Amino acid sequence: MSEFVEDEVMKTVVLLYETCCIYEIVITNYFLQCTGHEIVFATVDGKPVTAQEKFSLNATCALSELDPKDVELLLIPGGDISTIDNEEVYSFIRAVVDNKQLVAGICNGVDELDNAGILEGIESTHSVKEALVVGDYVITARANMYVDMAIAIGKKMNLFVDEADLQETIDFWKFHKTF
Repeated sequence: MSEFVEDEVMKTVVLLYETCCIYEIVITNYFLQCTGHEIVFATVDGKPVTAQEKFSLNATCALSELDPKDVELLLIPGGDISTIDNEEVYSFIRAVVDNKQLVAGICNGVDELDNAGILEGIESTHSVKEALVVGDYVITARANMYVDMAIAIGKKMNLFVDEADLQETIDFWKFHKTF
């Protein structure tokens, strides 16, 4: 059993699993961490996993230890989703959306959102040709859109101080401008 203690602070939950692609979510995590958001790394069973890039990743807790009502963002990276393709994960995803909080999936993470049933009736990268789709509570992105997804999440969560901060972020991360 993990020593994770619930509190009232809203959290970003990153769902980790064997073969998840960390590169797809690193920039998003960086933006969140730099702006003081609490990031929780959850696995289905609370045990460490190995990412696609062969990093060993420790979990903060098991997904079942979290209350979906405390989640401000649920982030699901791509990878081989077979180990998270189950009703426990689907229920958690649906509960976060039902609470009108943000869920973001990239690459095969979008498949997990689709399997949970939350893409029905909304635009997503599964229903339109765009590589990034930002809805009210759901963001979907193709694998190569990790920078754009991070910026979209930042905009949705008001992570940027002002328009100049947003533009500087876009210039640096997307257009590789140095200052």
